[in-house]
Amino acid sequence: MKIHVWRSLSLAIGVLVFSATLASAAQVEKFFDRHGNLVVQEKVERYKRRADEGTVFPVPPPPFSEGIFPCSDCHADMEPNPQRRDLVEMHDDIVLEHAEGQRWCLDCHNLNDRDKLRLVSGEEIPFTESYRLCGQCHGDKLRDWKVGIHGKRTGYWNGEKQYLLCAHCHNPHSPRFKSLQPLPPPVRPENLNRQGVVEASGHN
Repeated sequence: MKIHVWRSLSLAIGVLVFSATLASAAQVEKFFDRHGNLVVQEKVERYKRRADEGTVFPVPPPPFSEGIFPCSDCHADMEPNPQRRDLVEMHDDIVLEHAEGQRWCLDCHNLNDRDKLRLVSGEEIPFTESYRLCGQCHGDKLRDWKVGIHGKRTGYWNGEKQYLLCAHCHNPHSPRFKSLQPLPPPVRPENLNRQGVVEASGHN
């Protein structure tokens, strides 16, 4: 009888310990941060930043057109219109050449606060974190940008750094670089006189 009771008690304790272990495991998550270190932390809510996403990269002010920001200067008194349409009253100079068949303005700009951008999760971010918005589709470029391979980064290799935003090099509405008109090669030094004027070669 005692053996039976002890076995039942041991089984119950084992079940409780196992359940507690499962519950504990369900409350933590493991992942590697951007430096390759294993991070074990309490599981966070959906769409909340993880530990490796909390870094805010130092960037200069975004390259806004003069007088265009803050957007709320004009939009604060306007009724938000989520309808996809051609813009005719303002911003009609913007030509969208960026997956224009799949998205438009309000896929990136926040409907109710035009001074913020909007991630696909619904999280609102400032324009100084626009790299997170770009990284939703261009994850490989964001990864390379963070470590200084893509884009421009200045500062010290083991100290403070500053990063240019994607929009400092790419027009976010038309990010493909435009073709450049080729120029003639530089004049060889031996073809210059002392005044820097190109001398005739003597050939017809």
